[in-house]
Amino acid sequence: MLENLSNRAVAMPRKLVALFACTSGVSVANVYFAQPLLDRLAAEFGVSLGAVGGVVTATQAGSVLALLLLVPLGDQHDRRRLARLQMMALVVALAGVAMARSTFGLMAGMLAVGLLGTAMTQGMIAYAASVATPRERGRVVGAAQAGVVVGLLLARVWSGVIADLVGWRGVYIGSAGVMAALAALIWRQLPAQRASAERLSYFQLVRSTLALLLTDRVLQVRGTLALLMFAVFSIFWSALALPLSAPPLALSHSAIGAFGLLGAVGAFVAGRAGRWADRGWGQRTSAAALVLLLLAWVPLSFLSTSLWWLAAGILLLDVGCQALHVTNQAMIFQGSAEAHSRLVGCYMLFYAVGSGVGALASTAVYAHGGWPGVCVLGAGVSMVALLVWAASAARPASLAGRACS
Repeated sequence: MLENLSNRAVAMPRKLVALFACTSGVSVANVYFAQPLLDRLAAEFGVSLGAVGGVVTATQAGSVLALLLLVPLGDQHDRRRLARLQMMALVVALAGVAMARSTFGLMAGMLAVGLLGTAMTQGMIAYAASVATPRERGRVVGAAQAGVVVGLLLARVWSGVIADLVGWRGVYIGSAGVMAALAALIWRQLPAQRASAERLSYFQLVRSTLALLLTDRVLQVRGTLALLMFAVFSIFWSALALPLSAPPLALSHSAIGAFGLLGAVGAFVAGRAGRWADRGWGQRTSAAALVLLLLAWVPLSFLSTSLWWLAAGILLLDVGCQALHVTNQAMIFQGSAEAHSRLVGCYMLFYAVGSGVGALASTAVYAHGGWPGVCVLGAGVSMVALLVWAASAARPASLAGRACS
C-alpha cells in the first residue's frame, strides 16, 4: 500500500503543499506556451491560420498519451522517481521544440512537451491528493490547482514577453533552463513512496484505467463537464491572438500575453472551490461556475468595441473554469486513494480531448466567421455544458453510482 500522510492525524505541511503547487504550475506552463504564438508559428512554418490550431492539438495529443500511458504509473511506482525521470525528459523535449526546423519537427516536439508536461502536472496533483487527509483533500487539491492556474497565467505572459524580446524559440530555451533548475530543487524534497503491495502488470494497469471510464459514474459526469469546459477555454485562448495581433488593434505579444494575468482571480477561486467541495457544496459550485462560463461570452463578443469588455469576459471565463475544474477533481478524488493516479488520468483525458478539439474548431471558425463566429461557438458549447450538468443533477442518486453531489 502507498505510504501516505492520510494515515496521520496532522495536516499536510505548508511547504509540501507549496512544492506540489509550484511543480504542477511550472510543468503545465510548457503545454500552453504556443497559444499566444500561433500567428508567428504560422508565418515561420508556412501554416495557414485555419490549420495552425494543430500546434495546440499536437500538445493535447501528447497529453492524451500521457494520461493513458504515464500518469497511471503513479499508482504502482515511487512518484518521486517518476518525477525525476519525467523532468529530465521534459528538458530534452523543450530543447527539441526550440531547435525545430520543419513543421514535422515542431509537431513532434509539441507532442513530447504535451506528453511529459502533462505527466508531471497530473502526477503531482494525484500525489497531493493521495497524501492529504480526507478532510483537507479538497483544500490541498485546490492549492495544487491554484499553482496550475498561476502556471497558465505565467505561461502566456512569459511566452508573449520573451517572444517579443528574443523570438519564440527563446521561450522554449528559457523554459528548459527553468525546468532543469526545478529538477534539482525537487530531487530531495518530494517524499518517497513504497510501491503498491498489489502489483499489476503494465497492461493490467492501463486496462484498469480504461475500466474506470466505464464503471465510475462520478468520473463519467465530471469528465464530460471537463471536456466541454476545456473546449470552451481552448476556443477562447486559441483564437484570441488572431484578432488582437491583426489591425486595427495590432497588439504586441507581450500585451496579448498580459491579458492572461486577469486569470489571477481564478487562482483564488480555485482554492476556495476546493474548500466548498469539502463542505459538500459541489453541485452548487458547479452550477454557478457553468452560468459564469456562459455569461462570459456576452462581454467577450464586444472585443472590437473595447478591450475593457475583453477583460471582463476573461475574468468570468477563468473564474468559471477554475471553480468547476477544482470541484470536479475534489469529487472524483473521493474514490479510493489507491487509484488516484488512474482517476486523474481518466479525468484529464476528457480535458485533453476538449482542449484539442476546441483549438481546431476555434481557428477553423475564425478563418470563416471571424471573432463573432468564435463567440457563437463558445457560447453554444457553454450552453451544452450547463444542460449536461442539469441532466446529471436531476438524476436520482440511486442511479448515479458514486454520489455526485
